[in-house]
Parts: sequence; structure tokens; C-alpha cells
Amino acid sequence: MSLRIAIFTDSALPILNGVSVSVDSLVRELRNQGHSVHLFCPQFPRHRESDPNTYRFRAIETPWTKGFPFAYPPYIRMLRKFRRHTFDVVHIHTLGIVGFVGLRWAESHELPVVATYHTLYDRYAHYVPGVPRRYIRFKIAKHTNYVFNRVHHVITPSEASLKWLKRHAVNTPATIIPTGVQKRGVYDRSEVRQAMGIPPEQRIMLYVGRLAQEKNLPTLFEMAALAFREDPQLRLWLVGDGPFRAECMTYARRLGIGDRVRFVGFVPPHEVERYYSAADLFVFPSVTETQGLVIQEAMAHGLPCVAIAGGGASLSITDGVDGVVVRKNEASSFARAVLKVLSDEGLYARLSESALRSSREQSTGRMAERIADIYRLVIDQQTGERRLFATVR
Repeated sequence: MSLRIAIFTDSALPILNGVSVSVDSLVRELRNQGHSVHLFCPQFPRHRESDPNTYRFRAIETPWTKGFPFAYPPYIRMLRKFRRHTFDVVHIHTLGIVGFVGLRWAESHELPVVATYHTLYDRYAHYVPGVPRRYIRFKIAKHTNYVFNRVHHVITPSEASLKWLKRHAVNTPATIIPTGVQKRGVYDRSEVRQAMGIPPEQRIMLYVGRLAQEKNLPTLFEMAALAFREDPQLRLWLVGDGPFRAECMTYARRLGIGDRVRFVGFVPPHEVERYYSAADLFVFPSVTETQGLVIQEAMAHGLPCVAIAGGGASLSITDGVDGVVVRKNEASSFARAVLKVLSDEGLYARLSESALRSSREQSTGRMAERIADIYRLVIDQQTGERRLFATVR
């Protein structure tokens, strides 16, 4: 049965993060499977929309959230556009303004609501200036509890994020559905490395993600400094940008590794694949993720991954099978794990082969099928409740 779906998110392309990539993959795959999907999200400066079924709220950037516009009222024009369609289900992906608007519109139109919990929001309390972090975390927890206990079903990408919801008294039925990895283009490794000017003997550790305080990046640079002492051919490349870039460059200078670290900066999603293809090892220090989307992307290119345990990122790795999980959040343990993988050719080959196999099991098509099953479940439940209510009356 083809479904008519309204998706609400405060984070959508061209904003580049795990939520926007996940939403884009879901929209594309649901449409490929014959469903009608309409996306509601904020405007982005100078972005020219190419999708007729994407509706953008008027939005404004703040000094603290450059590159992440916030929708602002009134919303009456957007509500009229919403009412032009008859939707079967509403799916909200964020707890911000657009996500909350989607929840309220669904309630007022008596539509079933599914919500995905993508982000450990309390780990981002430092972005609110002038307010104690403890208070911000308390308010985030209360808002999370309020929103997710009002929806009909919760989707979460990992066991770690599900535990966080349960710990904060979210009692709504929930299902773990990891974000799928899209099929990737095939690149000739030697050609890509030659085009990037990488000598054959040089080995690249790759980090892909935002340069942000919550990503535990100081530990990454400290690890690199230790690893560089043992391997003169080792380099660290960082693909991505963010508010912590200046501090990251300062760390590299202070540690004396500036000549062996490359800040690539922002790279369009389709270009990131070239960097995965050119790298030798993927390294990820963050302990605040709900899932390891970039780890799954790296695995799709056969890259062994070394990640620090914590959050949902390390749960994407089967330790010793398709990567290595570092149990202690410390640079020395991180460096030892990196050097062990790179120095043992047999271990490296086994991890690389297993990484490819693991990535094939997490397709975007399968993700969309499972989410569509959740949609049908909540639609059937609401239909049954209406019939029961009509019978009682």
C-alpha cells in the first residue's frame, strides 16, 4: 500500500550532518518504493530548492548557530500548504521548532505521529550562551520527555539512544532501526591517491564529521601526536568544518604536528567518497553520537575503523571483527589500537573484508522498508482505536 507521508525536520540538506543525511536517504528510498513524501524544513540562505515536494519555513540564523537557520512564525502560509494534502502519517525528526510544529499539526489533524530520536541533545548544552548547562540539560530532558511521550511510536538508531530515552521516562513503544548506508560509487584507490598528491608509502588516518566541541577532538590530536612518533609515514586528515576549527588548529600547533595534519574543510557529500577511498584507516573519537553513520560509510569502502567506546558510534563496530573499539577515552589507548591495526597486515585485511560485509547488511532500502512498516502499524492502531471509540459511543 502506497503511503502519503509528511516529514518534519529542523535539519535538512544543504545543512550537512547525520540528521540531514539520514532524512535525505529516507525520503529518497521511500519515494523509490512508491510512497508520496513531502518534506517540511527551514529555509537555508542562498539555497535554490530542486524538489517540488519540499516546503521551507522562513528561517533566520543566529550568531551562535551559523549554518543552522531557525524557523520563525507566523506559520499560517505553511499550514495552508500542509492542508492542501491528505497525509496518512507524520514523521518528525527533530525536537526544534519545525519538529514541534509537525507534532502539533498532526495532533490537530488527528494524524498518527512517528518520531525519530537522532541526537543526544543534552550533549549540546554548551551552545546556549549565558545559561547554566545543568539547567539547559534539565529543560532538554523535560522537552524530550514531553514530545516523545505524545507520539505513537519512536524510532531510534541504536541501543545507546534507546537507553537514554528509557532513562528519561519515555514510555512510548520504540524500535531500533539504524540509518542505512547508500550504495557507493567505485573509485580506483591508486588514481584517487595520485590525484590528491598522496605518496604511495604515506598512510592516512581519516576523520569525517563536524569540528565541534562535543566530538572529543582534543583526544584525536593527542592520539595522532603519539602515533606519529612511531610511524613517520602516518598523516591525519579531517574532512568537515565547524565552530571548533580554530581550536583544533591550535591543538595541532601546540602538539607540534601541524605539518602532518590536513584540515580539508567542508566537502559535498558525493565528494566525501573520494576521501574514504584514499584513506587507510578511519578514526572516530566522539562519544556523543546516537549512531555511527560515518563509521558505516567508511566500512562501505572497506576501511577498518577505530573508535572510542561511548554513545552509539562504537556500537556500529563489532570489536575485532570489522574494527576496533577503544574501551578507555584516552589518547594512549587510542594510539596503541591505531598502530596495532596498521602494523598487522593480516589483521588489517580481515577487518577490511568484514567491514565491507557489515555495510552490505545496512542498506537504505531495508531501512525505508522497516520504517514504512512502522507507519502502517501506527496507522492501523489509530484506525482500530477510532472504530472502538465509534462502537462504544
